Amino acid sequence: MDRQQLQKFVQYLISEHHTEVLPTAQKLADEILQQRSEINQIPGAPDPTAGASADDEHSWHLDEEQVCEQVKSYLSQGGYYNANKQLNSLFSKVREMLRAQDSNGARMLTLITEQFLSDPRLQMWRNQGTPMTDKCRQLWDQLGSLWVCIVLNPNCTQHEKQQWKLLLEKWTLIDVCPPEDPDFRLQENHSHRDSYVNRDRDRDRDRYYQDRDRDRYADRERDRRDRRDRDRERERDRNRAAYDSSDSSEDDDDGDSSYSPRNSKRLRLSGSHSKSSLPALPRTIFHRALDAVGMSWDNMHLKNILSSDTYCSHVPDTTSSGSFNSQGQPLWHEPIPLCAARVDSLRSHGHMEAALRLAVSVVRTMKQQQLVAQRRWHESQQASSSSSNNGKCQPSCKTTPCTSRCTGQCNNHSCSTTSITAPANTDCWVGHPLDPIGCLFDTLADASVIPDDQRPRTPSYLDIVGMEEQHNNIRPRYHHVPVVGSRDRSETYLTLAFEVALIGLGQQRIMPVGLYAQEKACKQEDRLIAKLQEIELDNSLIAVLRRQAIILLEGGPTSGLGIGIHPESIPMHTFARFLFLSLLSCYPDLAYEVGLRAMRLPLLEEHEDSDDPLGGNASSSLMMSRSPRWFTLGHIETQQCTLSSTMLSAAKGEVMRLRTVLESSQRHIHSSSHLFKLAQDAFRFATPENGPRHPTLLSVAFELGLQVMRMTLSSLNWRRREMVRWLVTCATEVGVDALISIMQNWYQFFTATEATGPVATTIMSHSTIMRLNLSFSQQEELSGCARTLALQCATKDPPNCALNALTLCENEAMAFETAYQIVVDAASHIMTSSQLFTIARYMEHRGYPTRAYKLAMLAMKNVHLAYNQDTHPAINDIHWACALSHSLGKTELSNMIPLLVKNVQCATVLSDILRRCSMTAPGISCSHPPPLETGKHHSHPHRSRSCAPGIKPLSYDRPPLRQLLEAAVAAYINTTHSRLTHISPRHYGDFIDFLTKARDTFVLAHDGHAQFTQLIENMKVAYKGKKKLMFLVKERFG
Repeated sequence: MDRQQLQKFVQYLISEHHTEVLPTAQKLADEILQQRSEINQIPGAPDPTAGASADDEHSWHLDEEQVCEQVKSYLSQGGYYNANKQLNSLFSKVREMLRAQDSNGARMLTLITEQFLSDPRLQMWRNQGTPMTDKCRQLWDQLGSLWVCIVLNPNCTQHEKQQWKLLLEKWTLIDVCPPEDPDFRLQENHSHRDSYVNRDRDRDRDRYYQDRDRDRYADRERDRRDRRDRDRERERDRNRAAYDSSDSSEDDDDGDSSYSPRNSKRLRLSGSHSKSSLPALPRTIFHRALDAVGMSWDNMHLKNILSSDTYCSHVPDTTSSGSFNSQGQPLWHEPIPLCAARVDSLRSHGHMEAALRLAVSVVRTMKQQQLVAQRRWHESQQASSSSSNNGKCQPSCKTTPCTSRCTGQCNNHSCSTTSITAPANTDCWVGHPLDPIGCLFDTLADASVIPDDQRPRTPSYLDIVGMEEQHNNIRPRYHHVPVVGSRDRSETYLTLAFEVALIGLGQQRIMPVGLYAQEKACKQEDRLIAKLQEIELDNSLIAVLRRQAIILLEGGPTSGLGIGIHPESIPMHTFARFLFLSLLSCYPDLAYEVGLRAMRLPLLEEHEDSDDPLGGNASSSLMMSRSPRWFTLGHIETQQCTLSSTMLSAAKGEVMRLRTVLESSQRHIHSSSHLFKLAQDAFRFATPENGPRHPTLLSVAFELGLQVMRMTLSSLNWRRREMVRWLVTCATEVGVDALISIMQNWYQFFTATEATGPVATTIMSHSTIMRLNLSFSQQEELSGCARTLALQCATKDPPNCALNALTLCENEAMAFETAYQIVVDAASHIMTSSQLFTIARYMEHRGYPTRAYKLAMLAMKNVHLAYNQDTHPAINDIHWACALSHSLGKTELSNMIPLLVKNVQCATVLSDILRRCSMTAPGISCSHPPPLETGKHHSHPHRSRSCAPGIKPLSYDRPPLRQLLEAAVAAYINTTHSRLTHISPRHYGDFIDFLTKARDTFVLAHDGHAQFTQLIENMKVAYKGKKKLMFLVKERFG
């Protein structure tokens, strides 16, 4: 603004707010008019938009009404992407305000929280008894984490903490406040929660499930409380001498006593309640922040860690719970989520150096606890080995031996991969709402990022939404920055970041209860691994990988890759695949050791002998019916299959390793679908489009396919047909020996229908023979196996296998006759008329009319057509059978007609056959000899009757057509009366057409005209009430 604009601006400002600013304006005017005043000695003027100085507390103007309206608007949009994106941006703004030491940060979060609690969807979800959506739950988790960060501000006063505590306690009493456990489903009946009194009657039917969940919740809380109390007492005794303040919390080096979401200072469940009693109100999303209110920064050891890089001890400390490690470096013993919360709060409030120092101490503590747990495990194993030298396993241990790091005594329970008596660590670092491992990793990794002027700056909370998307895909670049004050030259912030991620991912942890918690653990694991993959590995990081892999393998039940873990532990497939690929080039033996150890899926291996009603996945269905459910089991099995596929691809040139990976896959993969996918992957790796084939890997794919066949043989699997076809293709690629093997042992892999159908028929096809380029002896050997298979299958299942068996045996007379006899023997009691007609037509096509006639006679015995079944599917077969009998001669036709008359009452079918048989002479009058019944095939000339022009057609007045004519006339009479009984006017036209066809058949008889006239007269008398119908009859027939 120029001089005139500034003058006008000041005048208008004083005019608008004269009562507020007039004294100040008068004071400033007096000072300006004094030549020697301080204001005239300083050039320029202060910039009101620059804010306070670096050390001052910032206090910006906050438009509270606008913030509330924005949050309310975003929440009303539901789970749309843009709304969630905007809310996440608001959370980022709060963190940026805290980092800038803006005092409005907590106020802004308070406004956001109040709008979140006013969301009408909370009441709707509560009334319906349904969980909130995952997107909404993620926003609530961020909200709870932000409050933990705010109340842990090291610079806040006790008065501010007290205000926040009262505010958080008020929010926890709101009935729609989300619980801390996202999968918690407790039905409260307290008097102060009146909204449950008038709940819908539809929810009453769910009371049983709610009571069950309530009991499960109470039991879980009681067990965790008792275990936490014991651990807390033990650790308090250890740490009493080391710490001055009571908040220098518990040691966590037992492995099974990590931080629980329902930790210290929580609302406890009453220990005197019985199992059926109602527990206290569950912890809400704000209870972690309430716990953090009681945490203090006054501990002198903690202050020294935060304030100095050179803080150390010159006296070696060998105790596991001491304040320093053996190198004199400071340690901080506190549950890892609480440590990470402190680090996050320090970073969020701008204390970057202090946060980095604390993160370094926490990681060093985790490394020491890891080594202590490993040492204790080895000591316990040595003690148990010395006390039980007989080699018998305890009843509480699984007897499945480990596949790596085994001393050869696999019968000893020390080599058992799982144990139900192992500590069940329910306090997971990966999957925790505060994301402790991710926080520690980011703190240390950010200190190792290479500064680059070309990289876009980190957006501030004042930037417009969407600016951060401009550089989301840019991969960060890291370099090694030595830890300040460290005595270990190889210790850098990057190696510590890498190591804390490996320790967190390798922690043994029990599968959490609930779908949301399980999915959250999977997503956090994937996110951590993705961050590790962004780091370019060098010698230092490879050394960290190697050291951690060995520690995890030898860590016992506290390690996810250790021996003796709890059966319900979360598998390590995804993490192990990362370790395998990272170690493969430098330490292949260690890489395979990690991969093979991680292949196990202990929970399913306990039920590996159960029947499989759903396609090889009985264990999967069992896991969905057990408590707690493994909702992510499909994802886990997919990752297990991916790990195995990765190892197979890497080992394709090494026979021994291929065999080891194959045995591990067959032992640990329990899903037939995933095993089939693994077999397909191995087949694809073994037969690349461009490159040499790998016969050993191809045989591995074939063996996996055989196991899939065994698993799905007696079960239902919608991909079974695809699996069978693929196995035949794989066997063809392996060679003729594989084809002979599956045909000789078909009963182990296929049903009889599959063996004679897609298996043997495909193997004996011309394309397969040409592809294999077989010699004559090999072809004969294959044909012999196929015929033997065909006869075995035909004997076992004649209805479904007879036709394929005849086709496979048609080139060998003895086998063909045997198959034919099997069909004849089974015709009377097993096979249907349709199946027999199909085989009979095949016999005629192959040039065996006599055999075809015999099968047609057997089929006719099983056919039954009522008077009104003029569209029966067997009509075409009946016509064909009568035509075949007529072509063979008068004798065969005479034998066929009595069966036809007995089993067929449909007048139109009988009249059609009658006319066809009277058109030409029967085939017995043919002058050439009948065809020979030999293995030689030729066409049967029964359709050609020009060879006997002098033979007259059969007469209607003589057998065998006389019987057929009488049956047709009788069928027309019965059908006429039957149709008249329930006829309606709309069917009169069809009935007249039917009578016309009947008259055409009646006139073929000697006295047919009189019979038809009598039928019409009887109709006129019996149905004279149907005047319109009788009029039509008279009009047509007189």
